[in-house]
Amino acid sequence: MTDTLARERSEYSKRTQHLLPVPRDPRAPYRAGSWSVIIAVLLVLHLLAFQATDFKPDALITGARGMFNFMSEAFPPDLSPDVLQKGIEGALTTLWIGLLGTTVSVPFALLLAVLGARTTTPNGFVYQIARGILSFFRAVPDIVFALIFVTAVGLGPFAGVLALICHNTGVMGKLWSEAMEDIDPGPEQALRTAGASRWQVVANATIPTVLPQLTGLLLYRFDVNVRSSLVLGLVGAGGIGLLINKSIKTFQFDEMLTYLIIILIVIVAVDLASAWIRKRLQ
Repeated sequence: MTDTLARERSEYSKRTQHLLPVPRDPRAPYRAGSWSVIIAVLLVLHLLAFQATDFKPDALITGARGMFNFMSEAFPPDLSPDVLQKGIEGALTTLWIGLLGTTVSVPFALLLAVLGARTTTPNGFVYQIARGILSFFRAVPDIVFALIFVTAVGLGPFAGVLALICHNTGVMGKLWSEAMEDIDPGPEQALRTAGASRWQVVANATIPTVLPQLTGLLLYRFDVNVRSSLVLGLVGAGGIGLLINKSIKTFQFDEMLTYLIIILIVIVAVDLASAWIRKRLQ
């Protein structure tokens, strides 16, 4: 056995002795230095962030008694028929706000996505304008849009729908435009060679190619918008969020817990339905 291993090692040495050694990467020290600088900068930024936000985990520990008292007042939840009825109606309103805020924004998001994708936009100027509009809608939080529309149309779910339409247009338009830029250019080039116009290429090549991805992103945004519509209710945009806000202000914490349980059930149902649809589209 020992002689066999020695022979194999000798043959391996003869076969590999002509191979050149692997050269060292001259950029390795530079990369190591770059990572060191990045880590140092991140540490400094986190230290500044901890200081600016008054980040004190010990305060959470000392305040645990207050949280316990708050939650103890919420148990057991109020399951009276009147509270349940209001909670279910509010949850359905929240669901409708999320649904309309998602679907009504589709044509606006699709148009801006086509104009904001380098592969489909007519020219650079239109591209910059479309990107600017998408950036504005995406940068302004939906809760700010809700506050603006509440002053215009009054309290209620309509303000929440308008707020979600604006914000969702910016987010979906950005995601869709990037999806259009990443597709295989083959079908588009084939149609252009055949003499198709820009909009014919978009309608018959770009959108059909990327449609499953667009649908998946749309379902994801629907999930997010249902949750966002809950928060919008806290500023007067209707839905179960408005009921939660009222119950907190009136110290009816058992009602608050009931509403939270109802909205949790709705959100889980939306997640399961979205996952089922995405699975069928694959």
